[in-house]
Amino acid sequence: MKPVQGRVILLSLAVILSVILFIPSTPLFKHMPGWWKEYLPSKGITLGLDLQGRIHLVLEVESDRAVEIAIDRVANNMAELLTEKKVPVESIKRTSPIKITITLPSPEGKVAVLKLTDDQFPTLTANSPSDRVLVFSVKADEAERIKKQSVSQALETIRNRIDEFGVAEPLIQQQGLRQIVVQLPGVKDPGRAKALIKNTALLEFKMLDEDSPLAKDLPTRVPAGKEEEILKSFGPKVPPEDEILFERAVDKESGRVTKTPYLVKKRAVLTGDVLTDARVSIGEFQNAYVSINFDNTGAKLFERITAENVKKRMAIILDNTIYSAPVIQERIGGGHAQITGSFTTEEANDLAIVLRAGALPAPVKILQDLTVGPSLGQDSIAKGIRSTLVAGIVVVVFMIVYYRMSGAIADFALMLNLVCLLGALAGLNATLTLPGIAGIILTIGMGVDSNVLIFERIREELRTGKPVRPAVDAGYDKAFLTIVDSHVTTLITGFALFLFGTGPIKGFAVTLCLGIAINLFTALVGTKVIFDLRNRSGKIERLSI
Repeated sequence: MKPVQGRVILLSLAVILSVILFIPSTPLFKHMPGWWKEYLPSKGITLGLDLQGRIHLVLEVESDRAVEIAIDRVANNMAELLTEKKVPVESIKRTSPIKITITLPSPEGKVAVLKLTDDQFPTLTANSPSDRVLVFSVKADEAERIKKQSVSQALETIRNRIDEFGVAEPLIQQQGLRQIVVQLPGVKDPGRAKALIKNTALLEFKMLDEDSPLAKDLPTRVPAGKEEEILKSFGPKVPPEDEILFERAVDKESGRVTKTPYLVKKRAVLTGDVLTDARVSIGEFQNAYVSINFDNTGAKLFERITAENVKKRMAIILDNTIYSAPVIQERIGGGHAQITGSFTTEEANDLAIVLRAGALPAPVKILQDLTVGPSLGQDSIAKGIRSTLVAGIVVVVFMIVYYRMSGAIADFALMLNLVCLLGALAGLNATLTLPGIAGIILTIGMGVDSNVLIFERIREELRTGKPVRPAVDAGYDKAFLTIVDSHVTTLITGFALFLFGTGPIKGFAVTLCLGIAINLFTALVGTKVIFDLRNRSGKIERLSI
């Protein structure tokens, strides 16, 4: 008698716990008292991408460009080192994706350059095609390391940006050697999310070359879209150490966009890798700007740069677009600066997000862009619920017609299975996808398989003339191993799908595995309890089966 009571208590606790876990997934949760939300589970089942609308992007990191960016950085560091050590050179520039060429004023300078570079740049190999030229090439294993690191860094940077953006349950993972899959459920502004992900966010501080005659010849302002014409017209006149970049301006009244060209030195005096924070602030004229803070190294550099360039203009550049080009009035200490421009509060907030998350190590391009609207997701949910109800009703009716009262007991176990399955999904904060709903429907069919095996065994025992209670016990005992074997083999398949499958396949595998495990409990414990309770009430001469 005690085993029956223990199993009844266990079943009751399972049902109560499942209901408590599932309530946060229902509209009823918002009406629950505060203590419930504070002390009891507040997270439920999360709808997957295919049920609440989504963005599905496949991005490719341009890892070859990452190598070029790394070589450019090395060339700048090399130029600074040789200048600091007072080694004369005519030019230092990257002449191919993996090569830096140094032109010397005389052959005698080779020894000094090679001695410095051997110590400071061990990942480069040098050769001399002529007396006054040295060519440094990045080693093959170093180039491969940079490529791999660029993908890993891009993955982490994108993840940080998405976390700052506030998307629940995103999927961000590497695919292949260079690709990154990004899935964002429930995003209301897909364009903004894509821009936030794709934006390289390379922040640079560069000085304007106001001494060049070309700077005075550039037009003050041009309409948006005319940038290529300016570059073609003035490009041949640009000095090798300079480049033309544009500042974007928007007229608040008319909304007209114009561009202001500036002649800017190519060499960045400061980059965004020394930032520690970026926040949106509102100016005295209610204009949004981004306030940035530097680390100790950046603060010292920024203070020195501003002290050396008083009354000169410094351009603040993000992804080759000038946001502002203020005149340095005095030395700026404290490690603080501002990025102003013609952007809204939302644009300033996005800019702050990408600056806090860091720049991508290389540009990324979108290979695949799929957007599923929430209306399609609601239709999928409605069809999934309808399919579940139809499947459940058909199974319930069949079991009652074929197995009579025993079939009704099996239907009770099936309902118990569904309640516990939904509670388990909610307790694990699982993401329910359309394939997951298919897994639930499959579980409904499999949920009665075990009872069918048990009932057929009971029928065989009754045909031999055994009384009801021994026949029921024998039916459960003889069907036990068969049921366990069939469930274990299916569980192995489910685990394989979960381990090696992607998003939707994982969703199917989760519901399938949970449904099978719970079915073992409800079939072998749930229905047996009811039979035992009936036998407890009195000796049963005939079993409706």
